[in-house]
Amino acid sequence: MELQPYNEQFKKIVNIIETAREHAYKKVNEELILMYRDIGKYISEQSEDTSYGDAFVQSLADFFEKNYPDLKGFTRRGLYRMKQFYELYRDEEKVSPLVTQLSWTNHLKIMSGCTTMEERIFYMNMCVKDNLTKRELERQIDSGYSERYMLSQHTIAPAIEEAKKATGNVFLDNYVLDFLDVPESVSEHDLQKSIIRNLKDFILEIGKDFTFIGEEYRVQVGNHDYFIDLLFYHRGLSCLVAFELKIGEFKPEYVGKVNLYLEALDREVKKENENPSVGVILCASKDDEVVEFALSRSLSPTMVADYTLKLIDKKLLQKKLKEYIELAQSSFEDE
Repeated sequence: MELQPYNEQFKKIVNIIETAREHAYKKVNEELILMYRDIGKYISEQSEDTSYGDAFVQSLADFFEKNYPDLKGFTRRGLYRMKQFYELYRDEEKVSPLVTQLSWTNHLKIMSGCTTMEERIFYMNMCVKDNLTKRELERQIDSGYSERYMLSQHTIAPAIEEAKKATGNVFLDNYVLDFLDVPESVSEHDLQKSIIRNLKDFILEIGKDFTFIGEEYRVQVGNHDYFIDLLFYHRGLSCLVAFELKIGEFKPEYVGKVNLYLEALDREVKKENENPSVGVILCASKDDEVVEFALSRSLSPTMVADYTLKLIDKKLLQKKLKEYIELAQSSFEDE
């Protein structure tokens, strides 16, 4: 029997099955999270009774071990996590719509890896938006992604601020490329090739809305060929994004080169329904004042960010963020 004519119909049935499975998984996960929350609530209320106290949790764990040894997660540690889960979010209305959309594994990582409610809500929203796996979430928390994102929102340079607004604040000031596993003295060519080899991790770092188009992407201007290091498409911004990689400190002349790329992309590659192309100059370091001067007359949306090849100490990021917030509050009070 010839099946070829029916392939499209068969694929539609497969899509129906996959959609149903996804809905079923979400429903099971929702019920599981609600169960853990309700158990946590009961334990919390019983533990407040002076006649029970912490001994209640241990007695409950012993009960499960003796009578229901096949049930996983109901150890003393697991029960305390359920209690903590309930107590953390019971008074947080913003969290209610989010809690059932995350896996329990991701909840545990957020509870253990975050210190403030703002940080927890940030990663919960990120998990929902980008459908982060456990490994991906661990990586974002360990690299201080929330702190780096918040620091990127604080700037006093008009040209940089304008560039951020033009690109929807989707770009960070600093990217952590520890997964590349390259030496500090890496060449631009080797940096590019390493990014291609670790493209999945690179897209996780810059944002899951990016779709890779190509490396050494050729654009022609007059009789000359130019090659863009990395070209992406950003679904949220509906535009092409050209990455220019530099292993040294940012130099003003980089902006002119990227503007040329962007103009060529807009004239020859961009589709009518797409927004103007955006450039990202990724350097080993940058002086924000030099960046401000260089961008002040730039004709195209261009972002300048630096990168580090090692994980940044989260405490240093948190300290820097605190200083920025205190400075902003002081400036506001002086007005």
